[in-house]
Amino acid sequence: MPHYPDDIEYSDKYYDDEYEYRHVSLPRKIYKMIPQNKLLEEDEWRGIGVQQSRGWGHYEIHEPEPYILLFRRPLGTDPLTGKVK
Repeated sequence: MPHYPDDIEYSDKYYDDEYEYRHVSLPRKIYKMIPQNKLLEEDEWRGIGVQQSRGWGHYEIHEPEPYILLFRRPLGTDPLTGKVK
């Protein structure tokens, strides 16, 4: 049985040589509102209440826990504009 949080939860950022990453866990009631088996566009994830700076992209569906959204953006992205420096 999945463990859904009570509120949207944000991970700390983590990094590799190209990207910074974070994951966002959705409560069950919000997860049930989103299209299944589809990467969300920025307006879609912002529309369900996910709040983060510019430049993040939903890049993968984590099949064992699809209510956890996986985000990444290139290193050096300006958080105000979303553009890579």
